[in-house]
Amino acid sequence: MTKLKTVNVIRHLAFEDLASFTSVLQVNGYQINYIEAADFVLTPDDLAQVDALSDDLLVILGGPISVNDAAMFPFIEAEIDLLKQRIDADKPTLGICLGAQLIASALGADIYPGAKKEIGWYALNLTAAGEQSALRYLSAEHCNMLHWHGETFDLPDGAVLLASTEVCKNQAFSYGDNVLALQFHPEITQHSMEKWFIGHIGEILQTDGVSVEQLRHDTHQYANQLEVQGELFFNSWINKVM
Repeated sequence: MTKLKTVNVIRHLAFEDLASFTSVLQVNGYQINYIEAADFVLTPDDLAQVDALSDDLLVILGGPISVNDAAMFPFIEAEIDLLKQRIDADKPTLGICLGAQLIASALGADIYPGAKKEIGWYALNLTAAGEQSALRYLSAEHCNMLHWHGETFDLPDGAVLLASTEVCKNQAFSYGDNVLALQFHPEITQHSMEKWFIGHIGEILQTDGVSVEQLRHDTHQYANQLEVQGELFFNSWINKVM
């Protein structure tokens, strides 16, 4: 029997999972191994189950905490140390939202509050390099993108900028051949967004110009098309790096 390939996924919130990317991995014969970041607080050695030099794909997902919250959440430093090893070895690694900020930090970039929070559906502006990458499936001509972040980062030295928005210049970058950081959420589905509305209601109510009603309206308008394009993007990227 052929052994399934493994994808290790560090998850910070139960409802912020791989969503539409799950089916892409299953079709391509991958086994998904979720690793709960919250467990690291109790048993930090749990992160040792991820072999930093393994050829298995590592995905680090989003969450409402900051890279700068390491004093409250010591596992942040452990994740950054893991990422430094993988980046140095150019192992296949994807960071989404908080995961992208962790990659940027591992590469020496500062993480800091953006000009304003970017929560909602906005099109991506791809750079020339982005147009030549798997992100071509996520361009403005194909779909709108879900954004949900209050912080941003400087582009790390040696990184290649792939996408921007009007609010946030550094939306996506690659580093080397196999490391990709995405500030936005191409994995989201219409169904999964309802969990976000509940889980992030505090932030929604505290952010001017953002409401559940508007987010739900825009999700109904844009999420199904993003699901199609997100799967095309992810399938293209993993077939390149794996």
